[in-house]
Amino acid sequence: MEEVEEIDGFSIEDLPGVGPATAEKLRESGFNSVEAVAVASPSELSNAADLGEATASKIIIAARQAADIGGFETGDVILERRRHVGKLKTGSEAFDELLGGGMETQAITELYGEFGSGKTQVAHQLAVNVQLGHERGGLDGSCILIDTENTFRPERISQIAGGLDLDPEDVLRNIHVARAHNSNHQILLVEAASELSEQLKATELPVRLLIVDSLTAHFRAEYVGRGTLADRQQKLNKHLHDLMRFGTLNNAVVLVTNQVQAKPDAFFGDPTRPIGGHILGHTATFRLYLRKSKGGKRIARLVDSPNLAEGEAIFSVESEGIRD
Repeated sequence: MEEVEEIDGFSIEDLPGVGPATAEKLRESGFNSVEAVAVASPSELSNAADLGEATASKIIIAARQAADIGGFETGDVILERRRHVGKLKTGSEAFDELLGGGMETQAITELYGEFGSGKTQVAHQLAVNVQLGHERGGLDGSCILIDTENTFRPERISQIAGGLDLDPEDVLRNIHVARAHNSNHQILLVEAASELSEQLKATELPVRLLIVDSLTAHFRAEYVGRGTLADRQQKLNKHLHDLMRFGTLNNAVVLVTNQVQAKPDAFFGDPTRPIGGHILGHTATFRLYLRKSKGGKRIARLVDSPNLAEGEAIFSVESEGIRD
């Protein structure tokens, strides 16, 4: 049985309406801590533990009070809490500057672009960089990578680690990779990632980065035609909220890569559009469009952000990793 996360001696069993059997069911469904229960919806909790929605709501309210989640706060309190948000450097100063200092924890960053635009290269680089100390632009953490297109290459990780004077074997040991075979499996792997992060929470390298490469490949292949669009978007929406919850609970960077499609009726500008529609557009905190440039260079364009201005950065993908 996994260790239960406690808040000042308060565990899941201490919540009203939660006995040992219900607590066991909650843990089996990935609700390992009081915080995880606090940010759940009543329908999620009722499905996980065979409870009525009214009972589930009472449990969630009690968990929010115990975890101090869900009430109104003043702006200065939020500003103080945001001082704990980490920034993960990419290896390129121009890229980091575009992102206001690096990729934020407790947020979803989406990279979209055509094949060969550098999405997976950036993901590989960050899987190494997250293990660096804060003074070197890392987060002193480990990485979980959900691979949907069989693009993870340990040889590439070894090259990047060598470029940073790190031991490739040690670096690879701190990257936990799972291959997702379909969209349902992909969604379940986020639950498995939550369980793994609980196990690693008290270690020297807690999970500080979750990568999904690519987010939309299985959804695109399995849901074909307009008749399946509503089902696909609903499923994708739940998946994205699970990812956001993971980032919040673990103070982790969530990086997702996304495919693009051509929009043939676009007469002006770039005809490429990211998959996922408005659901992904509204849920991703930062959206970056990557494209190839001359001489092996790549251009990253910040398309959407809650607090940063749109802009572009030029970086290159070299044998030792991402550089200016």
